Amino acid sequence: MGLTYGYDIYLRPRNVAGALTALAELAPPDSRVPPLDLTLPGGDRLVLPFTSNFGSEPVDSSTGGTFELDTSIMFEADDALSEYAKAGGHEPGADGRIQVGYVYATVRFESFLHPGYASLEFWAATSGMSRLFARSANVRKTFTDLTAVSGGVCCLFDTGDGGPEQVCWLNGVTAREMVSGSLFPDWRALVETWPDPGASEIAQTS
Repeated sequence: MGLTYGYDIYLRPRNVAGALTALAELAPPDSRVPPLDLTLPGGDRLVLPFTSNFGSEPVDSSTGGTFELDTSIMFEADDALSEYAKAGGHEPGADGRIQVGYVYATVRFESFLHPGYASLEFWAATSGMSRLFARSANVRKTFTDLTAVSGGVCCLFDTGDGGPEQVCWLNGVTAREMVSGSLFPDWRALVETWPDPGASEIAQTS
C-alpha cells in the first residue's frame, strides 16, 4: 500500500466558494478539461477548471454534503518540485511554475473535526507525490496561502495513516506543531482554539 499524504484546510462553510475560486486560479492556464458547473448551498454557482470523479457532469451540492474534485495545481518551483518534475519528464511552465496532478480534493460542508466548519482535503495520488508534499516548502506554502486567502482557521499536513498530523497554519499564523504534542495533546485541544462559528454568525447578523 502506497503513501497517501495530504493537506486539510478548515474554514467556515460560507467561505468554501471563495476557497474554490482561489483554487481555480492555481489551475494550469492551458487546462483542456471541460468546465465543471458546481452549485453550492444558498444557490451560489461556480465554474471550475477541474473534473469530479473524472467527469464533467454538473455537481449539485446545494444541500451541502460532500463532493470530490480531481485537480491539477501549479506550484512555484523549489528544489523538491524541480526534482519531481525532472523525474517525471515534465517541463516547468512559461512562468516557471510546475504542474502537479492529479491532486484529489474532497470538500465537506461538515468536517470530521467540527460540524460548524467545512473542510477541503487535498490528497496526493501517488507515493512519489506524497513524498513531494512532505519535502516541498512551496507545496506547503501554497496550501497555507490558500488557507489564508479563503479565511480558513487551520491547515493540517496529514500522513493518512492514522499517525499524528502536523498543524501548518492556525488562526492566521504559520505553525509546525504536532497534534498529540505538548501544545495540542488531542483533537479537542486543537479545535478549541478555533473561533466559535455559531457566535461569529450571530455577531454578523446582530
